[in-house]
Amino acid sequence: MSIAVLRLGHRLVRDDRTTTHVALVSRAFGCKKIFMTDVDESILETIKRVCDDWGGSNEFDVEIIQDWRSLLKTWKKNNGIIVHLTMYGINIEHLSHDYPHGKNILVVIGASKVPKDVYFIADMNIAVGNQPHSEIAALAIFLDRYFQGKELINSFDNAKMKIVPSSRGKIVKIRKLKKSN
Repeated sequence: MSIAVLRLGHRLVRDDRTTTHVALVSRAFGCKKIFMTDVDESILETIKRVCDDWGGSNEFDVEIIQDWRSLLKTWKKNNGIIVHLTMYGINIEHLSHDYPHGKNILVVIGASKVPKDVYFIADMNIAVGNQPHSEIAALAIFLDRYFQGKELINSFDNAKMKIVPSSRGKIVKIRKLKKSN
């Protein structure tokens, strides 16, 4: 069982930081993959650098796709669940919190106006609030509820840097790389 994210759309330049943050939240909060339909090369470089420095290069994957409808159809055909995060969905507080564990989940979040058919293809349309809000916040809250807070202590293999929790200041442990001769 794994969770992946589909970032549907990307408004060039305007969404660079947001799309980067969607990917970072996906990685940090336990997703194994993010699919993107449009992306600037600098975003891919940032995500790769974060995975190289903080770990996860073998645990988190980025895939650029051209046909998101095909991805959704294939996901469902393979018995996966599609969760669309939208402010128009059922408020997350009104769900039984019995999310479909044991199946692969694809979380869809939009950048601009999401095509109408996504609302009907999705198995669940979930809102973290029925007001305008950030897709980054929606993703983080959904993943936190899904993993019941366990994602907050994730660690990644092969990290060059690791934060040492501290009530004051910043402590980063840097792994020394072995020199090859």
